[in-house]
Amino acid sequence: MGIRNIVALVLAVSYFAAVYLGQNIRLKLFVDMNPQIVRNIGLYFVCYELSKRSWNVMPTARNAKGVDIIAYNIEATKYIGVQVKALRKKNPVPLGNSLDKIMGDFWIIVNKLDELPGVYILKPEEVKKMAHKKEKDGRISYWHPPKSYMTKEFENRWDRIKIDAQ
Repeated sequence: MGIRNIVALVLAVSYFAAVYLGQNIRLKLFVDMNPQIVRNIGLYFVCYELSKRSWNVMPTARNAKGVDIIAYNIEATKYIGVQVKALRKKNPVPLGNSLDKIMGDFWIIVNKLDELPGVYILKPEEVKKMAHKKEKDGRISYWHPPKSYMTKEFENRWDRIKIDAQ
Protein backbone atom coordinates (compact mmCIF):
# COMPACT_ATOMS: atom_id res chain seq x y z
CA MET A 1 0.00 0.00 0.00
CA GLY A 2 1.52 3.34 -1.06
CA ILE A 3 1.94 6.35 1.19
CA ARG A 4 -0.93 8.19 -0.56
CA ASN A 5 -3.30 5.32 0.19
CA ILE A 6 -2.15 5.17 3.79
CA VAL A 7 -2.72 8.92 4.19
CA ALA A 8 -6.17 8.61 2.60
CA LEU A 9 -7.03 5.67 4.85
CA VAL A 10 -5.91 7.50 8.01
CA LEU A 11 -7.87 10.61 6.96
CA ALA A 12 -10.96 8.57 6.16
CA VAL A 13 -10.91 6.59 9.40
CA SER A 14 -10.22 9.70 11.52
CA TYR A 15 -12.89 11.74 9.81
CA PHE A 16 -15.62 9.11 9.85
CA ALA A 17 -14.80 8.16 13.45
CA ALA A 18 -15.29 11.80 14.45
CA VAL A 19 -18.57 11.96 12.50
CA TYR A 20 -19.85 8.77 14.09
CA LEU A 21 -18.89 10.05 17.52
CA GLY A 22 -21.28 12.93 16.96
CA GLN A 23 -18.82 15.73 16.45
CA ASN A 24 -20.00 18.33 14.00
CA ILE A 25 -16.82 18.86 12.00
CA ARG A 26 -16.16 20.06 8.51
CA LEU A 27 -12.84 19.26 6.89
CA LYS A 28 -11.53 22.39 5.22
CA LEU A 29 -8.59 20.47 3.81
CA PHE A 30 -10.98 18.95 1.24
CA VAL A 31 -11.14 22.30 -0.52
CA ASP A 32 -7.87 21.76 -2.37
CA MET A 33 -7.71 17.98 -2.04
CA ASN A 34 -6.53 15.95 -4.98
CA PRO A 35 -9.46 14.11 -6.65
CA GLN A 36 -7.56 10.81 -6.33
CA ILE A 37 -7.49 11.24 -2.53
CA VAL A 38 -11.24 11.97 -2.51
CA ARG A 39 -11.78 8.73 -4.48
CA ASN A 40 -9.57 6.81 -2.04
CA ILE A 41 -11.48 8.14 0.96
CA GLY A 42 -14.77 7.06 -0.64
CA LEU A 43 -13.34 3.66 -1.56
CA TYR A 44 -12.02 2.91 1.93
CA PHE A 45 -15.22 4.21 3.53
CA VAL A 46 -17.25 1.70 1.47
CA CYS A 47 -14.75 -1.07 2.36
CA TYR A 48 -15.21 -0.18 6.03
CA GLU A 49 -19.02 -0.26 5.77
CA LEU A 50 -19.05 -3.58 3.91
CA SER A 51 -16.62 -5.09 6.43
CA LYS A 52 -18.94 -4.05 9.28
CA ARG A 53 -21.61 -6.09 7.51
CA SER A 54 -19.43 -9.26 7.46
CA TRP A 55 -18.08 -8.99 3.93
CA ASN A 56 -14.43 -9.75 3.19
CA VAL A 57 -13.42 -6.86 0.95
CA MET A 58 -10.52 -6.25 -1.40
CA PRO A 59 -10.02 -2.96 -3.23
CA THR A 60 -8.74 -3.60 -6.74
CA ALA A 61 -5.72 -1.90 -8.29
CA ARG A 62 -6.10 1.82 -8.93
CA ASN A 63 -7.12 2.73 -12.45
CA ALA A 64 -7.61 -0.92 -13.39
CA LYS A 65 -10.53 -1.65 -15.66
CA GLY A 66 -13.39 -3.25 -13.82
CA VAL A 67 -14.96 -2.87 -10.41
CA ASP A 68 -13.36 -1.01 -7.49
CA ILE A 69 -14.08 -3.62 -4.80
CA ILE A 70 -14.41 -7.38 -4.82
CA ALA A 71 -16.22 -8.70 -1.75
CA TYR A 72 -17.17 -12.19 -0.63
CA ASN A 73 -18.98 -13.73 2.31
CA ILE A 74 -17.24 -15.67 5.10
CA GLU A 75 -17.89 -19.04 3.45
CA ALA A 76 -16.63 -17.70 0.10
CA THR A 77 -19.87 -18.88 -1.51
CA LYS A 78 -21.03 -15.47 -2.70
CA TYR A 79 -18.99 -12.82 -4.48
CA ILE A 80 -19.95 -9.30 -5.51
CA GLY A 81 -18.28 -6.57 -7.52
CA VAL A 82 -18.80 -2.99 -6.37
CA GLN A 83 -18.21 0.23 -8.27
CA VAL A 84 -17.62 3.26 -6.01
CA LYS A 85 -18.14 6.88 -7.03
CA ALA A 86 -16.84 9.34 -4.45
CA LEU A 87 -17.68 13.03 -4.66
CA ARG A 88 -16.63 15.85 -2.38
CA LYS A 89 -19.97 17.63 -2.81
CA LYS A 90 -23.51 16.91 -4.03
CA ASN A 91 -22.32 16.80 -7.64
CA PRO A 92 -23.55 14.87 -10.64
CA VAL A 93 -21.90 11.47 -11.06
CA PRO A 94 -19.95 11.15 -14.32
CA LEU A 95 -20.71 7.88 -16.13
CA GLY A 96 -18.45 8.27 -19.16
CA ASN A 97 -19.22 8.32 -22.85
CA SER A 98 -21.00 4.96 -23.00
CA LEU A 99 -23.38 3.08 -20.74
CA ASP A 100 -21.90 -0.20 -22.00
CA LYS A 101 -19.01 0.17 -19.52
CA ILE A 102 -21.26 0.11 -16.46
CA MET A 103 -20.46 -3.08 -14.58
CA GLY A 104 -20.51 -4.72 -11.19
CA ASP A 105 -23.29 -5.93 -8.95
CA PHE A 106 -23.71 -2.63 -7.09
CA TRP A 107 -22.85 1.02 -7.55
CA ILE A 108 -22.24 2.93 -4.35
CA ILE A 109 -22.18 6.71 -4.57
CA VAL A 110 -20.61 8.51 -1.62
CA ASN A 111 -21.01 12.28 -1.73
CA LYS A 112 -20.68 15.28 0.57
CA LEU A 113 -17.32 13.99 1.78
CA ASP A 114 -16.52 17.42 3.23
CA GLU A 115 -19.43 17.12 5.68
CA LEU A 116 -21.66 14.25 6.85
CA PRO A 117 -21.43 11.90 3.87
CA GLY A 118 -24.39 10.64 1.91
CA VAL A 119 -24.37 7.03 0.70
CA TYR A 120 -26.57 5.82 -2.16
CA ILE A 121 -26.68 2.18 -3.27
CA LEU A 122 -27.88 1.34 -6.77
CA LYS A 123 -27.78 -1.62 -9.12
CA PRO A 124 -26.16 -1.21 -12.55
CA GLU A 125 -29.50 -1.49 -14.37
CA GLU A 126 -30.82 1.43 -12.27
CA VAL A 127 -27.73 3.48 -13.08
CA LYS A 128 -28.27 2.87 -16.80
CA LYS A 129 -32.00 3.53 -16.66
CA MET A 130 -31.65 6.88 -14.87
CA ALA A 131 -28.60 8.16 -16.76
CA HIS A 132 -28.85 11.59 -18.39
CA LYS A 133 -27.29 12.02 -21.81
CA LYS A 134 -25.50 15.22 -22.79
CA GLU A 135 -24.13 16.03 -26.21
CA LYS A 136 -21.70 18.89 -26.78
CA ASP A 137 -19.51 19.55 -29.80
CA GLY A 138 -20.36 16.11 -31.18
CA ARG A 139 -19.22 14.36 -27.98
CA ILE A 140 -21.61 12.35 -25.83
CA SER A 141 -21.40 12.00 -22.07
CA TYR A 142 -23.66 10.43 -19.48
CA TRP A 143 -24.33 11.75 -15.98
CA HIS A 144 -26.41 11.12 -12.90
CA PRO A 145 -27.64 14.42 -11.44
CA PRO A 146 -28.03 14.39 -7.64
CA LYS A 147 -31.83 14.48 -7.86
CA SER A 148 -31.83 11.09 -9.64
CA TYR A 149 -29.76 9.21 -7.07
CA MET A 150 -30.27 11.20 -3.84
CA THR A 151 -33.59 9.58 -2.97
CA LYS A 152 -34.89 7.51 -0.05
CA GLU A 153 -35.04 4.54 -2.41
CA PHE A 154 -31.22 4.43 -2.51
CA GLU A 155 -30.06 6.35 0.58
CA ASN A 156 -28.11 4.17 3.05
CA ARG A 157 -29.72 1.05 1.58
CA TRP A 158 -27.02 -1.36 2.73
CA ASP A 159 -29.81 -3.93 3.09
CA ARG A 160 -29.84 -4.21 -0.71
CA ILE A 161 -26.48 -5.97 -0.50
CA LYS A 162 -27.43 -9.34 0.94
CA ILE A 163 -24.63 -11.49 2.31
CA ASP A 164 -26.44 -14.83 2.43
CA ALA A 165 -25.45 -17.32 -0.28
CA GLN A 166 -27.82 -17.69 -3.18
